[in-house]
This record gives sequence, structure tokens and C-alpha cells, in this order.
Amino acid sequence: MWIKNQPLEGTYVQLVPIDLQHCEALKQAVRDGEHWRLWYANVPHPDDMGKYVTDALEQAKQGNIAYVVVDKRTNIIVGTTRYYEVDKNNKRAAIGYTWYADSARRSPVNTETKLLLLKNLFEQHNAIAIEFKTHFLNHRSRTAIERLGAKLDGVLRAHKIMKDGSLRDTAVYSVIASEWPAVRNNLEYKLAS
Repeated sequence: MWIKNQPLEGTYVQLVPIDLQHCEALKQAVRDGEHWRLWYANVPHPDDMGKYVTDALEQAKQGNIAYVVVDKRTNIIVGTTRYYEVDKNNKRAAIGYTWYADSARRSPVNTETKLLLLKNLFEQHNAIAIEFKTHFLNHRSRTAIERLGAKLDGVLRAHKIMKDGSLRDTAVYSVIASEWPAVRNNLEYKLAS
């Protein structure tokens, strides 16, 4: 495996590799905001959390790593995120499957989560590029990705079939290794302020 499956810790959050024991806490987190109702997002319904976690554990066998996000201020699991499409040979991965309870929004949680994930890939694993993908119409997600400092690479039209049968246009963003120092400074500045 290229990326080590280990916890990552910052000032505000701890990222813990996902496990079946996290299902109940994730059900509570996803109920805070009911984001599974958003047609353009891929957020699990509480009743589907067991399958969601089991699928994440299966994907770990291919080198993908899913984490629960623990808000250290409350010691409560507030969401999840993961590395996926991990490509050891080309030293790149995507970051996604990220969702949070409403209680974590407008807090340092997402900023520090992304800082930890990016720092781990660029500084510990010498990544060349990191990708972020989201529904073209998910403006909240696109704004958050752009705020991190990622650049839009393009839009994959009719890229995925959504659970409701509609076709998803996928906005693809990336951060490349040469951009990482500026992106890191930006994220650290946001956390300090």
C-alpha cells in the first residue's frame, strides 16, 4: 500500500480509519442536517450506514482509506472523508466522500481535515497531484473546494448515473505538488484566523 492506513491528528480534528464500530456514531452525525436528502450529494441514509462502512472497508483492500472525522472539541464523530482512486504508480489520489453533521459546518473541521489529508499525501507520500470531484451543481461543495486553493481542471459531462437515475456532470479540481506550499499556507492562515 502506498498510503499508510493510520490516524491523522491536528488541533481541532482527529481522522481515525473507519471501522464497523463507528456505525452508530455516523448515524447520529448524518441525522444532524439530513444531507442524504440532497439529490446531488452522495451522503448515506442512516439505515444504509452499515453498508456504507462495509463498502469503505472493502475498498481499503485496494488502497483506499476512509476516515471518521472526530471533532476534538467535543470528542464526537461529526462525519467522514476518504482517499479514493489511489494510484501508487502515478503518485496521485482523490479526496472525497466527505460529509459532515451540520454542527461541524462553519467551524475549523473541514479546513483542518483537508490540511491533514493533503499534508499527509504531499509531505509523507510525495504525491504529484490530488484530485477533488463533485457534482457540477453542488455549489456549496465547489465553493469549499475552491476555497482550499484547488483549481478547476474541467467538467466530465454525463459522467455518473445518480441514484435517482439522473446523469451527473462532475467538476474535477486538483492541487499539484508545486502548488502545495501556497495551498498549505492558505489553509494554515485560515485555521489561525
